[in-house]
Amino acid sequence: MKLYFKQRLFSWFDSYDIYDYDTGDVVYTVEGQLAWGHCLHILDADGRHIATVKQRVLTFLPKFDLYLGDACIGTICKEFTIVRPLFTLDFNGWQVEGDFMGWEYAITDGQRQVAAISKELLHWTDTYVIDVADGRDGLCALMVVLAIDAEKCSRNS
Repeated sequence: MKLYFKQRLFSWFDSYDIYDYDTGDVVYTVEGQLAWGHCLHILDADGRHIATVKQRVLTFLPKFDLYLGDACIGTICKEFTIVRPLFTLDFNGWQVEGDFMGWEYAITDGQRQVAAISKELLHWTDTYVIDVADGRDGLCALMVVLAIDAEKCSRNS
C-alpha cells in the first residue's frame, strides 16, 4: 500500500489529504484543531473520525499521543540529540530510523520494515510518499508520519 500525503496550500490549521498513490482516491483527511500544541484528527474517506495525533504540552521535548478512536495506543517522543533527529516510539515495538535531515526515514519493528517515508521536494506544501509493507499498518504509519511532521513544523516556526 502506498499513500501520498499532501498538505493543503490554504488552511489556517494543519490540514492534509491522504491519497492512494496508485488510484489518486482520497483515503484519509487530516484536520487540525485549534489547541495548545498540535491536535490532528484523521477522518476516513466517508468523513468519519477514526484517529487522533495529539501533542502533549508542557514537556521538555515534543511528545505525541496516538489514538485510535478514543483509545491511546502509543506515544512518539523526540529525543535530545545533536547530530540527527531521533524519535522513540512506545507503540507496537516500532522504531523510526532516518537520515541526517529527516527527509527520508523508515519505520521498522526490529525484524522488518513497516513503512518507508520520503519527502518530495520542490512542492509548495509538505508532500510525502508513505510506502507501507502491510496495508493493515497504513493508518498507524500515517499517525507516526503526522507526529514527526508536526514536530518539524514546530521546530521550523
